[in-house]
Amino acid sequence: MIEAATQADAAEIVALWRTCGLTRPWNDPEADFALALATGGSTVLVARGGDGIDGSVMVGFDGHRGWVYYLAVAPERQGAGRGRALMAAAEDWLRSRGCPKIQLMVRAGNAAALGFYEKLGLERQEVVTLGRFLK
Repeated sequence: MIEAATQADAAEIVALWRTCGLTRPWNDPEADFALALATGGSTVLVARGGDGIDGSVMVGFDGHRGWVYYLAVAPERQGAGRGRALMAAAEDWLRSRGCPKIQLMVRAGNAAALGFYEKLGLERQEVVTLGRFLK
């Protein structure tokens, strides 16, 4: 079952993100989670199994593109279609808001994630991502 997360899910979801290696020292996953739930343009979707949350995805719509972050599936559940179901739910969430395009970022060396997304029909874009921290 995939549904919207609540603030009560925060600790379990952030722990899953950490288990899956999605967090980085320069990002605060607790703050990312709280902000996603605090604004109407984003959410966190969760997949619940018999033992609690076994997958999640953060999704947002900036008015131009849909973005996907923190797609995570518990290691023991990977390969069983849970990630595919979460991506489908994220796409449905975006479509329901009139979003025309979905994008996400994957670190260049993450061959497993790149392969997963390519199997779902996502294509590499000829784009260079630029950025800097505002803090």
